Amino acid sequence: MFVDEVTIEVIGGRGGNGAASFRREKYVPHGGPDGGDGGSGGPVVLVADESLNTLLDFKYRRHWKASNGAHGQGGNRHGRRGEDLLLPVPVGTVVKDEEGKIIADLSRPGMKKEVAAGGPGGKGNRRFASSRRQAPSFAEKGEPGEVRRLNLELKLMADIGLVGLPNAGKSTFLSVVSSAKPKIADYEFTTLHPQLGVVDHKENSFVVADLPGIIKGASQGAGLGYRFLRHCERTSILLHLIDVSPWAAVDPLEAFYGIDRELSEYSPELAQRPTVVVGNKVDLEGASANLERLQKELESYSKIVGPILGVSAVTGKGMQELLDCLVELLEEYPRDKFMKPEKDEGEKDRWKTVSEKDEVFVEKKEDYFIVKGKGIESLVARTDFHNEEAVQRFWNITRKMGLDEKLQEMGVQPGDTVVIGDQEFTFFEEKGNYSGQT
Repeated sequence: MFVDEVTIEVIGGRGGNGAASFRREKYVPHGGPDGGDGGSGGPVVLVADESLNTLLDFKYRRHWKASNGAHGQGGNRHGRRGEDLLLPVPVGTVVKDEEGKIIADLSRPGMKKEVAAGGPGGKGNRRFASSRRQAPSFAEKGEPGEVRRLNLELKLMADIGLVGLPNAGKSTFLSVVSSAKPKIADYEFTTLHPQLGVVDHKENSFVVADLPGIIKGASQGAGLGYRFLRHCERTSILLHLIDVSPWAAVDPLEAFYGIDRELSEYSPELAQRPTVVVGNKVDLEGASANLERLQKELESYSKIVGPILGVSAVTGKGMQELLDCLVELLEEYPRDKFMKPEKDEGEKDRWKTVSEKDEVFVEKKEDYFIVKGKGIESLVARTDFHNEEAVQRFWNITRKMGLDEKLQEMGVQPGDTVVIGDQEFTFFEEKGNYSGQT
């Protein structure tokens, strides 16, 4: 089954908790804190794999989570880092976030992109020892990993893209020149999804993609063409196959100009892609006249490269000459010449937000206050609220961040609920802190 667009959720692994431990050895009566740090969670990484040509693996499994980091231990032993979750995707996969911003274009084999970071591990109590706090009894918890919803969109990577109206003979053509076995029948839209075939010809090899029939209005969503027009974008040469038989449903010239118009409306750049025009079904009586008319009319058309040849995919007539021509043209127009990766749009803003750790924002709802900010939400996730010493440290840090003042500016009153991350607190003016988290 061919799948070229899916939406998935990726989750980085949770960081391991730091350890609260003290050195206990014979003849060492006053051993200090020796709790190790937790390991960071593993990230989720997409990897371009040239052996794949579909996103089928993601159709039935939409949630992917990397492994968690291990907890720290006593004796200054740190927890191991969670393993990376490597997700192979086809070469040509474009990755977008929920807002539709492009965050990666995996257009080369082996390219990698981290799409969900693992959570940092918590610090062990050894980290909090100082001259004023010589025996800290608390450690930090590990933070949860990043959660993101992504849209994966595949744009096939092929050297030759077959375009043409339904029943032009594209599927038959592909089955003859390669080992691909597309469905072939005498009715419209036989091909419901793109088919790839590898052509081996005189010690040369190239990839041909049979794209579903494009009809009038395809660029606006008619038929199947709009869904698959994007697969044309990564081909170096378009091979426009036209039915020149006397019984063709559409006149050959009208067929050419109709497809050309749809390509232009979809993408002006794609409309100028080097195009090989081939008249198919020349074995039928009366087809030669239509082929000659096609050759005469289009001989000066600027984007057409190579001669306009006549072939019969059924009998094999003219096929060797056409393959010779394609091999020569691919040397002049290699795939890399036209393959422009999509520009990343969303990652800079994402990492800028991560770096602004000290900014705190307060939003007032009907009967409670919501506090947001990368730094303070991270602090909540790392704090063990069952440990009194850890809670006191939390209050001290929030005061330094100016949270008390911001809440008072927003009109907070004693007894009001304050929400930070997944925790709820009650504000007490006389103490200047929060308690009663749930």
